[in-house]
Amino acid sequence: MQSFRSEIENPIVERDIIELANKIELFNNGKIDEEKFRSLRLARGVYGQRQEGVQMIRIKLPYGKVKSNQLHRISDVSDEYSRGRLHITTRQDIQIHYVDLNRTPELWAELERDDVTLREACGNTVRNVTASETAGIDPNEPFDVSPYADALYKFFLRNPICQEMGRKFKVSFSSTDEDTGLSYMHDLGFIAKLKNGTRGFKVMIGGGLGSQPRQADVLYDFVETDKIIPIMEGVLRIFDRHGERKSRAKARMKFLIKDIGLEAFKTLVDAEQNAIELKSVPIDADAYEASTPVEVTKIPEVEIKDQAAFEIWKSTNLIPQKQEGYVAIGIKVLLGDFYTDKARLLADLVENYAAGEIRLSLRQNIVIPFVKEELVPFFYTELEKLGFVEAGYNKAVDITACPGTDTCNLGIASSTGIADELERVIKAEYPQYLSNEDLVIKISGCMNACGQHNMANIGFQGMSVRTPDKLVAPALQVLLGGGNLGDGNGVFADKVVKVPSKRGPEALRRILDDYEANSGGKLFVDYYKEKGERYFYDFLQDLQDVSNLSESDFIDWGNEEKYVKEIGVGECAGVVIDLVATLFLESEEKIENAKESANNGVYSGAIYHAYSSMVNTAKALLTAENKKTNTHAGIIKQFDELFVESGTIKLDGSFADLAYQINKFAPSQDFASKYIAAAADFLQKVRAYRESELSAVQKEAV
Repeated sequence: MQSFRSEIENPIVERDIIELANKIELFNNGKIDEEKFRSLRLARGVYGQRQEGVQMIRIKLPYGKVKSNQLHRISDVSDEYSRGRLHITTRQDIQIHYVDLNRTPELWAELERDDVTLREACGNTVRNVTASETAGIDPNEPFDVSPYADALYKFFLRNPICQEMGRKFKVSFSSTDEDTGLSYMHDLGFIAKLKNGTRGFKVMIGGGLGSQPRQADVLYDFVETDKIIPIMEGVLRIFDRHGERKSRAKARMKFLIKDIGLEAFKTLVDAEQNAIELKSVPIDADAYEASTPVEVTKIPEVEIKDQAAFEIWKSTNLIPQKQEGYVAIGIKVLLGDFYTDKARLLADLVENYAAGEIRLSLRQNIVIPFVKEELVPFFYTELEKLGFVEAGYNKAVDITACPGTDTCNLGIASSTGIADELERVIKAEYPQYLSNEDLVIKISGCMNACGQHNMANIGFQGMSVRTPDKLVAPALQVLLGGGNLGDGNGVFADKVVKVPSKRGPEALRRILDDYEANSGGKLFVDYYKEKGERYFYDFLQDLQDVSNLSESDFIDWGNEEKYVKEIGVGECAGVVIDLVATLFLESEEKIENAKESANNGVYSGAIYHAYSSMVNTAKALLTAENKKTNTHAGIIKQFDELFVESGTIKLDGSFADLAYQINKFAPSQDFASKYIAAAADFLQKVRAYRESELSAVQKEAV
C-alpha cells in the first residue's frame, strides 16, 4: 500500500498520505474508533457511499480550475481505481465512485503527481473555495478574483485552526455584482469591488442552504484585499471556539450568527485580531500564474454539417470574453457526468488550441476560456465528436442535480432520474426555454440541498410519501420563487406542495404553462412574488393525492425496482474502544504538531495546535463523566466548574485563564514555547487524575 513513498516530492503531502495509510491499517485491525477514523478520512476526501464496501472520492479543485495535465491525471486515476466516470459537483469538485478504501492512499499519491489534492475536500474543514467560472475573462469584472481565491485556499489548507471544526465551512468569490459565486448562501462570501481605484471585496457571512436556508449578512461593505485572510482567520477561530459541536443540525456558521447576533460576532472577530500573527496578508495578483492562450497560426478548415444547429449552439453556448479576439465556450454536461475517454480528448483540445485549462462551473458544467473567434467552428466540430455540443448552457433546460439515491448515503429519492426526465419535457414541449437563462431549475435528493434546490426559481427535493394503505412511494417537494438578486442578496424558495415523484413532470408543465400565459414577461422570481404561494398551491394541490397511485408510482425515476426508503446505509459503527484514551493520544499528537510548527517558525500554528490539545484533553475528562461537550467555549467553562473550582484538578488559576491566553497574546517564539509547555503539563495532570480514578475503580471491583 505504501509503495508511493519515494514518488512524492512534497514531504508534507507524503506524510499526509502515509498517515491515511497507517490509519486505514489501524481501523482494519480494530485499533481506532470508527467515528474518529471517519473524521480523518473525510478530511482526506474519502466519503462513505450508499453501496457498502466502496468509497466516493472527492477531488478538490480550487475555483474550478483544471489544467490539461491535471484532467489527464484525474482520468487515469478514475480508470485505475474507479469506473471511468467523472462527476462535477456544485462546488466545482470532481467526484469518482466505487473506490476500495485500502487503495485510497495510492490513488491520492497518483493525483499529487500533478498537484491535485484530496485534502479537506470533505469533513469539518474549509471545503473547496469556489468562484465565478468566468473569473479572469468576464467583461464586467473589476479584476480577476482567481489570485485571491488561490491565495486563500493555500493559506488555509492544512492550517491547524480549521482541521476539526464543528461542521464544514464554505467560501466563495464572485467576480461581479451579479454574484455568480452565490455569496449570499455561503458561510463566507467575497464580492469583487473597486473603491477609489483600490481593489477589495464586500464580505458576506452566515449564509447557507440545507433544511433551514439563511440569507448571508454583510460583515463588511468593503475591505482591501490584504485583509481577507486575517478576517477569515478571525472568523474561523471564533467559529471553532463557539460553534456547536454536539448537534450537527445546528453546527453551521449560520446558526452561530443567528444565536449571538451579527454585531456580537463581529466584535469577537475584531477582538481576535490581537491573537492573529499576520494583520495584513498582501496578495501579489501579478505573481499568479494565469493560463495564457497558445499561438494558433493556422486555422483548421472544417465543414459544419448542420448550420442551423451550429447557430443555435452559438447563441446559447458562447460566452463573451474581455480579451479581444477571444470567446469562451460553455459545455452543458448532463447531470455533471462525463467519462474519461472524452475528458482526455477535451484536455488535448484545450492544450493545443486554447489556454490549456478548463473551468468547472457551479451548475456542473465546463467552460473553455481563450478560444480564438476564428476557431469557433473548429471547436464545434471537435466537441461534436465528443457529444459536447448540446445547446442551452446555463439556460432553463440546464438542470442542476446532486447524485441522490444513485450513490449518496443520505439520498431519499432519485434526483438524477427526475432531472433527466424534466430536461426531456422542456426540450420536447417548451423549446423556447432552450435560450431562457432567467429560469433556474435545481434538484436535490434530500433536504441537505447539495443540488441547491431551495435557491432555484423552481426546485425539487427528494422525499417519500405514505399512502392510506401505508405503502411508501418516492416523492418530490416542489419549491418555488427562489433566486439570486445580485450583490449578496437572494431569496429562498417556498415549499408549495409535495407530490409523488412520477407527477413531477406534470407539476413542471402546470407551472410553465401558467408562467407563459400570465407572467407578462416578468422574471419568474418577480412573478412568483407578485402571485404568492397560495396561487401556485391552488393549481398544484390535486397532484398531492396519494389515494389513487398506480404501480408505476412506486418505482422511482431511473429505476426498475420498487422504491425502498433507505437513509444512511454503509456508515454503521464497526468497533468499540476506549474513547477517552483515544482523545488523550490525540492530545499528544497535537502537542507534537505544535512543537514541529514552532521548530519551523510557524508560531501561530504552534499555538493553535497547543490550544486544540488543551481543549481535547478537557473534553476527554468530560467525556469520561458523560458530560455533553457542545462547543470549545462550553468545554472550557464546564471543565472549570467540574474539576478546577472543586479542587479536583489544581491549576495556577482557572482553565479559562490558561486556554484563553490564545487570544490575549500575539504569536511569538516565547509565547509559543510557554503555551506548548502549559498544554503538555495540563495533559500530564489530567491523565494522572484519570489513571488514579481508573485504578480506584479497579480496586473496588476486586
